Amino acid sequence: MNPVTKPAGEKTKELILSTAVELFRKSGFETATMRDIASSADVALGAAYYYFPTKEAIVSAYYDQVQRIHAEKTREDWKGKSGLRERLGVVFHSKLEILKDDRSFLGALFRYTGDPQHPLSVFGKGTQLQRAQSVAIFHEAIAGTSISEEMQGLLPAALWLVHLGMILFFIYDETKGQQRTHKLVDSVLNLLTQAIELTNSALIRPFVQPFQTKMLEILREAGW
Repeated sequence: MNPVTKPAGEKTKELILSTAVELFRKSGFETATMRDIASSADVALGAAYYYFPTKEAIVSAYYDQVQRIHAEKTREDWKGKSGLRERLGVVFHSKLEILKDDRSFLGALFRYTGDPQHPLSVFGKGTQLQRAQSVAIFHEAIAGTSISEEMQGLLPAALWLVHLGMILFFIYDETKGQQRTHKLVDSVLNLLTQAIELTNSALIRPFVQPFQTKMLEILREAGW
């Protein structure tokens, strides 16, 4: 068998996932049913439930897909880039590009953010793995830069929260190509990197280091 040929089961699973995401984009997450998804994918309803027991399981697989694509794209676009500002720009802008067709779909999912027990809450246990994968991208972005060890421990979680806010702004941005969001990202990153470089200077660092160390302790205690 050709080693690059995917097993039939994997192809079916990918078909169901891609079909479901298209339906979520067109009809909305709440409106589309598992029966609708199976019918559109031209598979038996039982097969759809076999690969994805719930619609939430489909969205979880979508989250995984987004994280995988984002990691691959950022690592490719980072080539030849060593500056903190340009590396962070790649992370933020590439994520928005990946999500550009899913704004209304993601808007429906954001309603679960405030429910920590919901499997799709970005702060809940159900998305813990995807959250860790996303934070890891920010770890990679700042690794090898000249910022202090404390900042390298503190920044990824903070950057992840900033990027979440940018996605929320992106969802409601009706400008062409969501250029308002991309401009906002650039402005925020310009200010952020200037602040980071300032706190990392030999003159300022002795004053902010105790605060950074305490913040790291708080984040670790919180499981971050």
